[in-house]
Amino acid sequence: MGKVLDYLDRNRLARNTLVIYTSDQGFFLGDHGLFDKRFMYEESIRMPFLVRWPAEITAGTVSDAMGLNVDFAPTFLDVAGLPPSAEMQGRSLRAVLRGRTPADWRTSMYYRYYHDPGDHNTRAHYGVRTRTHKLIYYWKKDQWELFDLVNDPYELHNLYGQPGTEQLTASLKAELARLKREVRDEDQLADVQIPNGVDGPVARLRGK
Repeated sequence: MGKVLDYLDRNRLARNTLVIYTSDQGFFLGDHGLFDKRFMYEESIRMPFLVRWPAEITAGTVSDAMGLNVDFAPTFLDVAGLPPSAEMQGRSLRAVLRGRTPADWRTSMYYRYYHDPGDHNTRAHYGVRTRTHKLIYYWKKDQWELFDLVNDPYELHNLYGQPGTEQLTASLKAELARLKREVRDEDQLADVQIPNGVDGPVARLRGK
């Protein structure tokens, strides 16, 4: 990365060149007694996202807006002056990067993993994450997990079914159902065991 940035600086290309450093999901290294990266816990679900673009982004800008990898393509198209495809589910991060997060920006996100247990011994699950809480459903086992991300950031205490969490649980379940509808997830693949490296069924999820 240093060589790339130095080259841009030396050749006076830095100001108008958008450089993004990101990666795949995080990896469990014994967290929760797990390995790999496929559970919806914070250690795995988070991804680094560092950006340099002097023409539009003030150095040192930090945002806590919720960005997703489905936002990458709309962002690149926006920067290139092109409209996103109607099939894309994300939004351009350009305003967020400028420090001007839109008032209607998302405050929750949806996650789903299908292998059960697959080659990684990860049970199939889906869930919703908000700024303060996370609700996870293991549909093949009919089990739930509820975490308070403010008071329990390492997700060590499952609050699901605990007295006093009824209203919170109901609101998170409603938001989870809304997000599923938004991405047209109708459990099309709920009973399909998808082999690793086969993307066809996933790619057809929205087209069914």
